Amino acid sequence: MILSDVLKNDVFDADGSRLGRVIDVRFEIVGAAKSAPAKTILRGLVVSPRSGSSFLGYERNEVNAPFLIAWLLNRRHRGAFFVEWSEVSSIDRGTVALRRNFTRYSVLT
Repeated sequence: MILSDVLKNDVFDADGSRLGRVIDVRFEIVGAAKSAPAKTILRGLVVSPRSGSSFLGYERNEVNAPFLIAWLLNRRHRGAFFVEWSEVSSIDRGTVALRRNFTRYSVLT
């Protein structure tokens, strides 16, 4: 899979209700890289119900300056959530379908 195949896709729950758009993905670095690049695992998707643009890193707790930009981006993405990759049921033609009873996690890191 290519990352651009997932970003900006519309996200739907198991009942077909639109939840938002994929605005970012989260990876985990596994193991220590010595001479080769470290292994990365896709952990999940960040979904925003109001915008298709990125948080630009302002979802991180320690990033809050300049204040006006942080406030605007957090306001624009209110209601955004993280969903684990295991909760994705399918990806097809610009849409991501989630499994029934998926769990919404905070996007704050």
